[in-house]
Amino acid sequence: MSRDLASLSGVAGRYAAALFGLARDEGALEAVAADLGTLGAAIDGSDDLREFLKSPVYGRDDQANAIAAIAKKADLNGLTSNFLALVAKNRRLFALEDMIKAFDALAALHRGEVFAEAVSATELNNDQTKALRHEIEAMVGKAVKLETRVDPELLGGLVVKIGSKMIDASLKTKLNRLKTVMKEA
Repeated sequence: MSRDLASLSGVAGRYAAALFGLARDEGALEAVAADLGTLGAAIDGSDDLREFLKSPVYGRDDQANAIAAIAKKADLNGLTSNFLALVAKNRRLFALEDMIKAFDALAALHRGEVFAEAVSATELNNDQTKALRHEIEAMVGKAVKLETRVDPELLGGLVVKIGSKMIDASLKTKLNRLKTVMKEA
């Protein structure tokens, strides 16, 4: 999902904006961002946790107790823990992943960074990621927070999204264009 300003709408955006404002006012922006990064990595790494967050089967108390235990085990900042408790109390854990992404977008905007997403057919190594980030930074003239992911259906090449702009240099798209041109001939 692209982390541009569109991710700030809806429930997730409102919660993220509220947390961002509190963290900024309390001078805990980097601590909360680090906590949410840790939590996001835990969610990405655990299908069980992701399903727990999205499942309506668990009651409010079960969710609140579980999220409090996770916050304690991860030694999260008090502001982050209180935020998670509120999210659980309001039965909004289903949107937690999107809240984390929206907060990350706000923090990047605050730091003057531009968010970019690169999708490739195979995983990029560190040198390729670094070179791609450098090229995007040269193009936009700002620091870039680059997220990469793999989509084997691309066959080869890259699709890069920078804000609302998309550069599609994938083999799949090139083959589809060729197919269209051949049909017209």
